[in-house]
Amino acid sequence: MPVFIIRRLLQSVLVLFFMSLVVFVGVYAIGNPVDILINPQADQADIARAIAALGLDKPLAQQYLIFLKQALAGDLGKSFAYDIPAIQLILERMPATLELALLATGMAVLLGIPLGLWAGLAPDSWPGKLIMAGSILGFSLPTFWVGLMLIMVFAVELGWLPSNGRGPSTELLGVAVSFLSWEGIRHLVLPAVNLALFKLSLIIRLTRAGTREALLQDYVKFARAKGLSNARVVGVHVLKNIMIPIVTVIGLEFGSVIAFAIVTESIFAWPGMGKLIIDSIKVLDRPVIVAYLLVIVSLFILINLAVDIVYSLLDPRVRISEAKG
Repeated sequence: MPVFIIRRLLQSVLVLFFMSLVVFVGVYAIGNPVDILINPQADQADIARAIAALGLDKPLAQQYLIFLKQALAGDLGKSFAYDIPAIQLILERMPATLELALLATGMAVLLGIPLGLWAGLAPDSWPGKLIMAGSILGFSLPTFWVGLMLIMVFAVELGWLPSNGRGPSTELLGVAVSFLSWEGIRHLVLPAVNLALFKLSLIIRLTRAGTREALLQDYVKFARAKGLSNARVVGVHVLKNIMIPIVTVIGLEFGSVIAFAIVTESIFAWPGMGKLIIDSIKVLDRPVIVAYLLVIVSLFILINLAVDIVYSLLDPRVRISEAKG
């Protein structure tokens, strides 16, 4: 296992290097942030000073080498708009996004696996058909439309929940979190439900498909022939085997929830990384855009590493094949 982790980390360094090159060239070669950030009435001397101050007067290759040298020291550049380190801006917004993503993923897992099992064990029953119809609906409805409907119903018409903002936050191990207060939880509910809907549908369908397939396997038939209870057959033999692909998908989807929470954060004015990147794109704040994308790539790498470790714990064959390698 240590050899596997070290090898994956070395691969991750190469991935980050190539991603930094692609992202930097893609972002810095498009548009001119000076046109947005500087006063339109400024003269050519002011514009030239602004370009030099932002380091945009150098060739693109030289800009990348400077960026790479600073990045190796932990500096991903200074925001053009806020004039503070880009990584500081992102880390300030990250707890809000992680909090929302964890709650949304938790809701999808805690509801999706039992509902998928139910639909897989009783596919012809009316609850099973209703669950599958609901999962299709969850796939079909656009996230921005669902968010607007949630606001209209639960915030505007019923007045049960707030429609925007994060609510009061509390320090927990030096990190600001909002789930420790009732008002913070009320602010979390609507965006988390909106973000969880698609993931919930995905996990339901994946669990149902895995359950239907597992029930036809010989090890399940043999367990039933031995006289094991239905609860033990499902809980030990079926659930343990279908969890292997489900864990993989949950890990990847958790990364996508963090990366693509932009729509939900924009609709609910949630002060996370997604809203920050939208605001940064509007003003072509290049250091923040590049830093955000590299942070997301790093999170995906760490999540995939964690998924591989959990996968090896669930499936002994992975450990055996690794030992042989």
